[in-house]
Amino acid sequence: MKDTTVNDYVSAVILGIVEGLTEFLPVSSTAHLRLTQEWLRQPLEDAYWKMFAIVIQLGAILAVVVFFRRRLTAFCFTFSRPDTPQTRWRHPLVLVLLSFVVTAVPCFLMDELIGENLENLFVMGWALIIGGIAMWIVDLACRHPRTERIEEMTVAQAVMIGLFQILAAAFPGVSRSMATIAGGQLAGLSRPAALEFSFFLSIPVMVAATGFKLLQFAWRNPTSMDAHGIAVLAVGFVVSFIVAWGVIAWFMHWVRRHGFAPFAVYRIVMGTALLYYLAGSS
Repeated sequence: MKDTTVNDYVSAVILGIVEGLTEFLPVSSTAHLRLTQEWLRQPLEDAYWKMFAIVIQLGAILAVVVFFRRRLTAFCFTFSRPDTPQTRWRHPLVLVLLSFVVTAVPCFLMDELIGENLENLFVMGWALIIGGIAMWIVDLACRHPRTERIEEMTVAQAVMIGLFQILAAAFPGVSRSMATIAGGQLAGLSRPAALEFSFFLSIPVMVAATGFKLLQFAWRNPTSMDAHGIAVLAVGFVVSFIVAWGVIAWFMHWVRRHGFAPFAVYRIVMGTALLYYLAGSS
């Protein structure tokens, strides 16, 4: 990066807030970050800012680990002492890893396509609209779940959620959170169970994705990450962590009492506004 400027730190704070607010809400953090970067007039071809937008997601993921630390600790304990061998294979930790593998392999093979779509605002606009409509329909249709807690999930349900998450990776704007929640509801999970599984699944998925992109950046740009670049990245990371922690607590409370319709409406309105803007500027 170039010499230290206040604007870089301001941009890091703004992007950290946007990431923390949108990573776990089913509204697409990728689309919001991309639009925010355009609003900030950041050079979208700049490898550093591309990497920045991906790596600060680790701050939000750390918030999941901290927020659910007791639940995760309990899962580790029960996994080490299963009631039966069959129980271990249906343990939440195993199901999370299974969903991760189902998602990770195709996404690794489609990395080039995913990279191209990350900069395509038309794809994001349509993904926001179609995803919003789909989420609204799923939320209305799946009002009688057969699985209330993730401890009751099956292997088939975990695989189905993993397959849905591929859509979010391939088409930015779909939203990883939306895909896993809607996929979970279609698989028979209750809203709270689908949301909680989405949170837990985000840990291996986002750690792998951000770690891969960070290594790619370091390999291709070995001299680009100076002290200023590290400091700006740290600011975005910390802000993302703090904001995401608050969002997780609020969202868990909201979902236990309400549905996802408001987020579906927001997606449709935002996607329509984006397409209208793109049509006017073309």
